[in-house]
Amino acid sequence: MTTLPYPAARAEGCPFDPPPALRALREHTPLTRVRLADGSTPWLVTRHAEQRTLLADPRLSSDPASPGFPAGVPISADAGISFILKDDPEHARLRRMVTAPFAVKRIEAMRPVVQRIVDEHIDALLTGPKPVDLVRAFALPVPSLVICDLLGVPYTDHDFFQRHSNTLINREAGAAERAAAGGELFRYLDELIGAKLASPGDDLLSGLTERIHRGELTRGEAGQMGVLMLVAGHETTANMIALGTLALLEHPGQLALLRSSEDPELIASAVEELLRYLHITHNGRRRAVTADLEVAGQTIRAGEGVILAGDLGNRDPSVFPDPDRLDLRRNPRRHVAFGFGVHQCLGQTLARLELQVVYGTLYRRIPTLRLAAPVAEIPFKHDGSVYGVYRLPVTW
Repeated sequence: MTTLPYPAARAEGCPFDPPPALRALREHTPLTRVRLADGSTPWLVTRHAEQRTLLADPRLSSDPASPGFPAGVPISADAGISFILKDDPEHARLRRMVTAPFAVKRIEAMRPVVQRIVDEHIDALLTGPKPVDLVRAFALPVPSLVICDLLGVPYTDHDFFQRHSNTLINREAGAAERAAAGGELFRYLDELIGAKLASPGDDLLSGLTERIHRGELTRGEAGQMGVLMLVAGHETTANMIALGTLALLEHPGQLALLRSSEDPELIASAVEELLRYLHITHNGRRRAVTADLEVAGQTIRAGEGVILAGDLGNRDPSVFPDPDRLDLRRNPRRHVAFGFGVHQCLGQTLARLELQVVYGTLYRRIPTLRLAAPVAEIPFKHDGSVYGVYRLPVTW
């Protein structure tokens, strides 16, 4: 039985690829034991088919309180985790309350707003100094403005919530530090919801206050949901914008293909391929097994932990031919970047829209965009549960 530490380190000079030690495990077996920081040894699921099978299995629990849950580090109740770490029926009850604002038609109606935000920030880039950090000047503010507009959160508070969000998803931060950050975010959202209870607007948080008035939702539940959507709504997309841009700059042929096209199908395909190729959720999706089950000929017992390594699943050669090649025409719709099953990412429609607008606009409007520092000097987020770069110096 292997006791390879998890998460594992990426190879030097290969920032976009999963750790080689884990790739070697996938070639050998679809399930293997790994060792977490707390000494526990959950099962690591390395292949695409088994990952989708297990993500759809109701015998897997997302609740950190379930016996055997492979947290690795303590998860604070103040972390604003809301429904993503709950099981049905409670998960379904809470999730249903915010499903409508993320419906395809409603999100598509936001495209002009997202386009305006993207264009305004590109205008600012073109008239400002260079080189510039694309993370601070573009990748972070664009999705922050979009999610603030959707939720009804004042963007003027972005320094506050971005700082605490970064702490919350930093797996090297101490448990007390993460709990404090989660608590600060919760208090902030709770105060905002309190104001909207008295004077609601036309936004998602105001919609939650209507449910509070009807007794369908507590104020605390609404605050936790607000934290979840605010953090997830800007952190993940911001990292995909920056890391995706770096990947494209390192693959100039693919960048040229995207830059020269306004075909919405190609742009959509590029988004799906970059989601597959990069898979920024590199800490694995974690579950506890509540009843014995068998997968790939292996019995997993109740009370054991399971980690589904999506970065390995998205590079599975049995599903994606030549998986280590970035191919924007691939359109790999079966990727697991957004998960699978009942816990599939609620905000995936919004993320896709934002990335389509960004990837379809940025490189066309700044066709000579290039790195302003060697890749070796770019600080990657090896310490985060969401992968990306801390800074991306660019010029043109």
